[in-house]
Amino acid sequence: MTQALFSPLKLGAVQLTHRVVMAPLTRMRATPPGNVPNELNVEYYRQRASQGGLIITEGAQISPLGQGMPATPGIHSEAQIAGWKVVTKAIHDKGGFVFLQLWHVGRISHSSLLNGQLPVAPSAIAAPGNAFTADFGRAPFETPRALETAEIAAVVEDYTRAALSAQRAGFDGVEIHGANGYLLEQFLQSRSNQRTDDYGGSIENRCRLMLEVARAVSAVFGSDRVGIRLSPFGVANGSGEGDPLLLYTYLIDRLAELDLAYLHLIEPRASGAGQADVDHQNVPFASELFRPHWPNALIAAGNYKPDTASTAIDANRADAVAFGRLFIANPDLPERARRRVGLNPYNRATFYGGGAEGYLDYPTFEASKLPAGQQ
Repeated sequence: MTQALFSPLKLGAVQLTHRVVMAPLTRMRATPPGNVPNELNVEYYRQRASQGGLIITEGAQISPLGQGMPATPGIHSEAQIAGWKVVTKAIHDKGGFVFLQLWHVGRISHSSLLNGQLPVAPSAIAAPGNAFTADFGRAPFETPRALETAEIAAVVEDYTRAALSAQRAGFDGVEIHGANGYLLEQFLQSRSNQRTDDYGGSIENRCRLMLEVARAVSAVFGSDRVGIRLSPFGVANGSGEGDPLLLYTYLIDRLAELDLAYLHLIEPRASGAGQADVDHQNVPFASELFRPHWPNALIAAGNYKPDTASTAIDANRADAVAFGRLFIANPDLPERARRRVGLNPYNRATFYGGGAEGYLDYPTFEASKLPAGQQ
């Protein structure tokens, strides 16, 4: 049964009519140069908007130095703001809500994307694996430049400016990307943060930047229009903490004091962010572990289907569930879940980059004529 997915939910300042959330999904289809949202992006989001439903956009880099992949949209130029305005209007015209995900990748970048500059990070420690390059190729991650203490305030200011730009572009709120091995998580975790200043060492110090960003963004939008995404058991992009429970319990307790609209948790079974197979043994749901520490709405994500999502809501592990790959392949996913009709399979080969193929051409349930009851 999927009935729990279709009860209303107050998510901070936003009143949803259902709990099928579109997760943030990197698709690498913005227009270069300038990384500007375009007509393809408008149609992609329009197709996936629904009355009273929430879309969380793909990550938008908050500054040129925050970019980590080619053709990802930004939120730091006038052209980008103008492009996003058309996206938000298309979603609002269908009665939907949309939050922009604020993104700084830190060391998960390459100098070819940054006008020859090295990526920045808490410490000069290279991530394992390969980066995307500006020509959509792959190359080993470079050793990043450690941010000076005096530079960190400017990073927080970049988040503030990005939030102001998101407001101008018509977004209903923003989600802070604190997961998947990107800059804010790099500061959180001792594997990537070996600083000796106020932003390194103790758990309190390693959480400092995340909390400063959350306060700064909340000052722009109001805390009831700000969410945050975390992956406590993540292994993507060289992340991973020896004792995640200790670190993330402290962080979530402090974030709870800020009265944010929602906490968005990636479950352990999806903690490779599509980049690694993960088999965490004897680990409960992240949403179940941290639910007692979070008083407001909680969104869970990670390999859910409509029936398992409904079970999670019924069990009070989560208030809503975010779907990624299923939303890529099923633009009308909420309606399919409501009617319990079949789901289109996704084509992984078209996830990143390209044009309309694998982006705009997935059929709705009315067109697909799949048998009812398939999940």
